[in-house]
Amino acid sequence: MPERAALLDWAAMKTFLLRTLCVLVFLANHGAAQDVIPLYPGIPPGSSQETYPEKEYFSKTWNTEVVTNVTKPTLTVYRPSPELKNGTAIVICPGGGFMALSITSEGSDVAKYLAARGVTAFVLKYRLAHTGEDATQEFGPLFADPEKFHEMLAKILPLSVADGLAAVTHVRQHAAEWGVSPDRVGIIGFSAGGSVTVGVAFKYAPEGRPAFVAPIYAGGPPKDAPVPADAPSMFIAAATDDNLGLAPESIALYQKWTEAHKSAELHMYAKGGHGFGMHKQNIPTDQWIDRFADWLELQGFLKK
Repeated sequence: MPERAALLDWAAMKTFLLRTLCVLVFLANHGAAQDVIPLYPGIPPGSSQETYPEKEYFSKTWNTEVVTNVTKPTLTVYRPSPELKNGTAIVICPGGGFMALSITSEGSDVAKYLAARGVTAFVLKYRLAHTGEDATQEFGPLFADPEKFHEMLAKILPLSVADGLAAVTHVRQHAAEWGVSPDRVGIIGFSAGGSVTVGVAFKYAPEGRPAFVAPIYAGGPPKDAPVPADAPSMFIAAATDDNLGLAPESIALYQKWTEAHKSAELHMYAKGGHGFGMHKQNIPTDQWIDRFADWLELQGFLKK
């Protein structure tokens, strides 16, 4: 019965095609997934064994996706396509008051933009203060109490900066694995992540020297800390109407860098508030990342 045989052959073929499609979809999804690299092999230096879990959720308070309770720092890699890769890498430090990470607007969205321009991007989850059900709701009251907020900062800031330093060093040491140059590894950070970036800019060791630094609406320079003799070039962006009052900190950072005769570029927007990141507000701060790309081009970091 040739008709029955044909039907059986067609059924077998459909099963084969369906299985092949499932495999292809799986491989495509697997290829799209980014590698997540632990920054330390065990318990991070300066920390104890913690039992509370890391959390990721959408914050209605901040209207964005956040990560909280980070105790084991990681780097999430966003690779450019082979034809675009230019040998430059960047560590990205999202902000969130050292209590959370604005992981999309100040993390993955920045990484995707830069990867599309040939840069291999690494989003850093650095150590955060231990918080409860919703860190973004806890932030406001704590920030309004300067004594308690600075008490929290004194404990967590050195650990967060240590993670930033370790991240740049790690990417430089493993540069060949990602096809980047160890002398073209920079760091960018936002708000609290900008303070991590500033810490890296002042405290790096020779093996962890960043090629460039970009603190975005960050805290200012450490008191009495000298600008390193081989300090990298710096890009700064902030808004005058920063509602956390950090605009003068960016200006102070720019002045400290230029007074040391180091290369710096400052973009101080009239409007944008604090935490504009990759959010679209239909105002000039929407294009800050384009100005950053222009600056990277000028510095030679987007050239192959």
